[in-house]
Amino acid sequence: MPSFLKRHKLFACSLLGVLALALLLGLWLGYRSIGPYRSYRADMMKPAPGQAPPSDALQVGVAGRDITPLMDTYDPWVDADNNGKFEPKKGDTYTDKNGNGTFDFVWIAGFGNNRPAKGVHDRLWARAIAFRNNGVTVVMVSLDSIGIFHDKFIEVRNMINPSLGIDHIMFSSLHDHEAPDTMGIWSYSILRPRFDHKYMKLVQNACKEAVEEAVRNLQPADTILAQVTAGPDGYVDDSRKPIVYDNVIRCARFVKKGTDDTIATVVEWGCHPETLGGANSLLTSDFSGYWRDAVESGVPEPHGVKGLGGMCIYFQGCLGGLMTQLHTTVPHRNGVDKFRDASFEKAQALGENLAILTANALRGEKAWRPADARVAVAAKTIFVPMSGLMGCGVFLGLVHPGWYWGNGKTELDVIQIGDLEILTVPGVLYPEIAEGGIESPEGADYPSPPIEVPPLHSQMRGKLNMIVGLANDELGYIIPKSQWDKKPPYAYGRTGAPQYGEENSPGRNVAPTIHREALALLKQFHAAH
Repeated sequence: MPSFLKRHKLFACSLLGVLALALLLGLWLGYRSIGPYRSYRADMMKPAPGQAPPSDALQVGVAGRDITPLMDTYDPWVDADNNGKFEPKKGDTYTDKNGNGTFDFVWIAGFGNNRPAKGVHDRLWARAIAFRNNGVTVVMVSLDSIGIFHDKFIEVRNMINPSLGIDHIMFSSLHDHEAPDTMGIWSYSILRPRFDHKYMKLVQNACKEAVEEAVRNLQPADTILAQVTAGPDGYVDDSRKPIVYDNVIRCARFVKKGTDDTIATVVEWGCHPETLGGANSLLTSDFSGYWRDAVESGVPEPHGVKGLGGMCIYFQGCLGGLMTQLHTTVPHRNGVDKFRDASFEKAQALGENLAILTANALRGEKAWRPADARVAVAAKTIFVPMSGLMGCGVFLGLVHPGWYWGNGKTELDVIQIGDLEILTVPGVLYPEIAEGGIESPEGADYPSPPIEVPPLHSQMRGKLNMIVGLANDELGYIIPKSQWDKKPPYAYGRTGAPQYGEENSPGRNVAPTIHREALALLKQFHAAH
């Protein structure tokens, strides 16, 4: 065969090989980008417009499940230099209990990856509360978790016994920075991921059991509503300009019909559960657990309060911005001790101070018992533009699986329990979007008049209104577009680096999309009810 024919044959074979590889890569990327439950839509409205059955007594039920990892089933390890990271090159070792040749640890989420847990300080929980009236049954679940993607909650919904007649289930994570990684971001390293799928199954099964038991525990109930301001001084700090707080504790207490016996207390407030900081290696529910325990069982003297009994369930509010206690000095109720550095004492003081405010508000003169006991719910599947690193991760099926031509699929809900109206958002909402105060600072990347207006709270119609974050999903930080700031010159006169936030957001167009869709859903809901 002439040499030129050999060269052409070699070129043709090489070209076919490249095309075959490109085809395989394209098929693989296409498969990865499809994501699970592609046809799933949450769109619903109950009762349907004009079809509300007569209202009767509100029924409420609660249940909880422990979602603390069973540490005995994981490999123990030795932290040679006590830096909280697993680094074999620095002398760290582990005991391979199951002989699989690899290290099986509980990876704590938040602050940074490669943060293995050394033990358990207090238990983590999935807590569910069910409501039923006028032909509608809705369940709300709160999780001691950093956040969970939408597809995992769809799986739980599909696991629920249909005979229980549940119309809708809302799940929300507290964004706990001292809980196991449930998103696959903090498990060892990006190049060597060690995501714990069995723990994810434990959480999902716990949610299923808690939801079903809460519905089986339904009983006639009365409602008591109240709200009270917490700080900001001594409670929470806004670590990013503009300084805007949504620091109101919104409280709902449900008691057995005709009694003062508490079934459950629901509280909503916006702040990161991260009091222990990044150096902590113990699993804990942070101030959230102290708050719940103190509402249930009380706070001892000095300046304590009697507990309300029942189960306390905390739903995370607007904690973007970022709302944190890391830079806050928290006072002890004794009026003497103060806590600024990360510690369990600080977490306890914060939780107990919140509980005192909660209990006193619900027993106070401004608390009220609404006559309205109707239950209604609306849910809407929406598609939000995903860009940056998270957008790439979605396309590759690594995080938040499911790529819809540049968008990710997520969900908004509106829930009514009498005078209480609840709007859910699928991520970490900046308080400016809820309360107002959006700015267009000089140096920001997309200067314009505020886009996410009017504020969401102003468009809600309950006598008490809650906005629950990280609901049914975790999209990261939902930042007003006019405040988006990644490129120099930086806003607010910063040099060297912008403010923290954008690196954990799916993009500059997420906030306008969620705001627009939330307003539309609220309008639709109000027109129907």
